[in-house]
Amino acid sequence: MSISEKQTPVAPRVGIKNQSDQKLPLLALLALATAVFITSLTETLPAGLLPAMSSDLRVSESATGQTVTIYAIGTALTAIPLTAATAAWRRKRLLLVSMAGFAVANTVTALSGNYSVTMVARFVAGVAAGLAWALLAGYARRMAPAHLQGKAIAIAMAGIPVALSLGVPAGTFLGKAVNWQVAFLVMTGLTVLLLAWIGALVPDYPGRRRSEKTPMTAALKVPGVTSVLFVTLVFVLAHTILYTFIATFLDELGMGNSTDLVLLVFGAASLVSIWVVGAQINRRLRALMIASTLLIAVAAAILAVLSDSTAMVYVAVTLWGLGWGGAPTLLQTAVGDAGAEHADAAQAMLVTLWNVAMAGGGIVGGILLNLLGSTSFPWSILVLLAPVLLVVLAARAHGFPAERGSAA
Repeated sequence: MSISEKQTPVAPRVGIKNQSDQKLPLLALLALATAVFITSLTETLPAGLLPAMSSDLRVSESATGQTVTIYAIGTALTAIPLTAATAAWRRKRLLLVSMAGFAVANTVTALSGNYSVTMVARFVAGVAAGLAWALLAGYARRMAPAHLQGKAIAIAMAGIPVALSLGVPAGTFLGKAVNWQVAFLVMTGLTVLLLAWIGALVPDYPGRRRSEKTPMTAALKVPGVTSVLFVTLVFVLAHTILYTFIATFLDELGMGNSTDLVLLVFGAASLVSIWVVGAQINRRLRALMIASTLLIAVAAAILAVLSDSTAMVYVAVTLWGLGWGGAPTLLQTAVGDAGAEHADAAQAMLVTLWNVAMAGGGIVGGILLNLLGSTSFPWSILVLLAPVLLVVLAARAHGFPAERGSAA
């Protein structure tokens, strides 16, 4: 889920005098979308491979689920300090370094048959994600003229639902057809190709001057920022509890052989969601955030009480995808708008809290799985989304205003 630093808009220097004549650098933006795809898929790929990974690593499925948790911990612990330490780096250099980190980590994950080594590799991947997620959306923004920056970010963020709709199901299929290690090696190959793509076609930009840093406490004092950060933490926690253990949950329902198809449906719905959000976010950010919360709540309610029906499971997964797909863009935009001149610090905190929630989802999900079983996951989502909805509704003036730019 790529969360970004906010950069001063810089129009491409191509001598174009007219805004209407300016175009997006699509090949460069698609390279960023591929980077987002790799970061998202590397994080969530174990969700569709838990049973096979668990067997080969000789640990329980609950312990294997912590490969998602340790990834998120790596990002949460390092996103803020590493973003600050590399603030002056050229953007292209930083992007290349972060993606090279994924190539190394995924290769080690594929070749390791040892749980401890695998966890170290996943932590390293999370560290690389901390660098990438604090960079990518801001990078996309800088490639575009001011009136197209929203579209540029939407293109870059499209890598998230593509990872969910195509990547995770494809990885799950590979895990069944060959073995789970092949899925991670394919990720390495894709990353190597991406490094060449970035080197050839993605423009470079300077980093920030160190004097431009903003204290985190200053951002927290800006009205609306804490509301968005709270919603991010709890919303992502609710999602991750079920998503991390989706294969186990489906096994309990007797649908273990349909995990790849279920994830495909979820991801396809997520693609629709990000398209709708990209088209409507400028005018309806608040309404979209409310709708996302309600859609996931309805999906959880269906899974809680009607999961004995295969058809209703697919209905629930579709609603879940529709609620989730646009959430990264909504939350990233909301915190950037709320933070205003302190957006850099607000975005860095969002990166950290997002991954704290990812780690927490793996931990809480593992505990719930051991104590109450996987059927407790939908109920936990309902409990967590109640305060999320209340905060979004309350943050009408700041955080989730009725119209973007209406908050002081």
